[in-house]
Amino acid sequence: MDNNNTISPREADWRETLRKSHTVKERMAIPRVKMAELDPDYRITNNEEVNRGLTREQALTESSRCLDCPNPTCMTGCPVAINIPGFIKNIERGNFTDAARVLKETSALPAVCGRVCPQERQCESKCIYNKTGKQPVAIGYLERFAADFARENSDNNATDTPAATSNGIKIAVVGSGPASLSFAGDMVRKGYSVHVFEALHEIGGVLKYGIPEFRLPNDIVDYEIEQLRRAGVEFTPDIVVGKTLSYDDLKEQGFRGIFVASGAGLPRFMDIPGENYIGVMSSNEYLTRVNLMGAGRQGWKTPVIKGKRVAVIGGGVKAGNIAVGGSIAVVGGGNTAMDSCRTARRMGAEEVYIVYRRSEAEMPARVEEVHHAKQEGVTFLTLHNPVEYLADENGRVRAMRLQRMELGEPDASGRRSPVPVEGDIVEVPVDEVIVSVGVSPNPLIPSTIPGLETTRRGTIVADEATLETTVPMLFAGGDIVRGGATVILAMGDGRRAAAAMDRALSQHDI
Repeated sequence: MDNNNTISPREADWRETLRKSHTVKERMAIPRVKMAELDPDYRITNNEEVNRGLTREQALTESSRCLDCPNPTCMTGCPVAINIPGFIKNIERGNFTDAARVLKETSALPAVCGRVCPQERQCESKCIYNKTGKQPVAIGYLERFAADFARENSDNNATDTPAATSNGIKIAVVGSGPASLSFAGDMVRKGYSVHVFEALHEIGGVLKYGIPEFRLPNDIVDYEIEQLRRAGVEFTPDIVVGKTLSYDDLKEQGFRGIFVASGAGLPRFMDIPGENYIGVMSSNEYLTRVNLMGAGRQGWKTPVIKGKRVAVIGGGVKAGNIAVGGSIAVVGGGNTAMDSCRTARRMGAEEVYIVYRRSEAEMPARVEEVHHAKQEGVTFLTLHNPVEYLADENGRVRAMRLQRMELGEPDASGRRSPVPVEGDIVEVPVDEVIVSVGVSPNPLIPSTIPGLETTRRGTIVADEATLETTVPMLFAGGDIVRGGATVILAMGDGRRAAAAMDRALSQHDI
């Protein structure tokens, strides 16, 4: 967004005064704040949020580090184009409500993004501080602070976006994850009548079933959803589009535009011997049982296997959450692989392993996630890859055979490709294996909409700029298009699709 097209324009008198209150040298001399977190020995006994947030004083200090650059490069790293200097400078002057309002100009989920977005690879990686060898401004921490302030102070009216005059045009949204919520937020602000259909019994998609509460509490997600509901978005759970409600049904009900963001929930496996043994399952199944269905919680009836030795197999951002009782191995190096092993510790596992076929330096997980996992007693078995699972006389997994790897030549992405070390195989006892080697889109929607083009991977083909599919006025985004991505990238898809659909509908109405 234009840094001046906002409630917090850079040329405002108060921002000019604020810039002059400290020299650049003075601001750059301030060290980056450290967020308080729960003690590792305590936090593995519960599901409380680990990161505790910034105090008022910390937020004021950290915000004063921002130089309010005339051409803020930090914004180029944000997929939803948040006016980063605009909200940070409002924090610096102590106007936390306006800081939250600036966030809401472009983001439907600021409290979520402040917690789970990989700022170190996006906005913070573009901060000018990086060129000086200093730590970047803690943009994510400050985003969380402003969003939490608005929620905790019940400042709903102050941060609500004024409702647009209804244009009477009905829009359907399939799925209720971050792409859908971002899309719905933008469309309702443009005056459309937006209806979100969710297959599961709770709204939130991957924010509910894929991210544990010690990283993203459910009440935070629920609050953000409630803000959208207050703005006029309708939500209906327990509707499987493609089964209980067809594409033709949506058209007959008068929906003129449809946005599909049904995610990628079809698990992949490695196709190695032993994957059908008892105790081997996908991360999708396990994390849904634990995070969404309450498996392992007192008083909940959802069944969950509790083994003594568990392995989670994976490597991308979609490694899943597991929870068992004794010894656990998590195979994968992504954020959700870290979530998995950390969940296992909270479920009472005595030994937890991360098994990853590359080195730690190649892990796609956030640095913070890796750090927290180590603090919580997780052992990292890098440069190892499973080749077989072994079972006991009852057909239950008892061990995994790991091939030791070494890094060879870089692949197409520049990452060094792992290659086996001939004859170097180790056997590790396990009671549970959670396979988290990636996901594919559920084929239900692509297979039930005539004319909808898909890739060989099962993802929906969508125009890169507009996200419109081969079916007119049907747009798609998030994992159903990308095949697996971060929350913030999915949100960016939702915003682009909303802008494009609005343009298309406006042209049709001329």
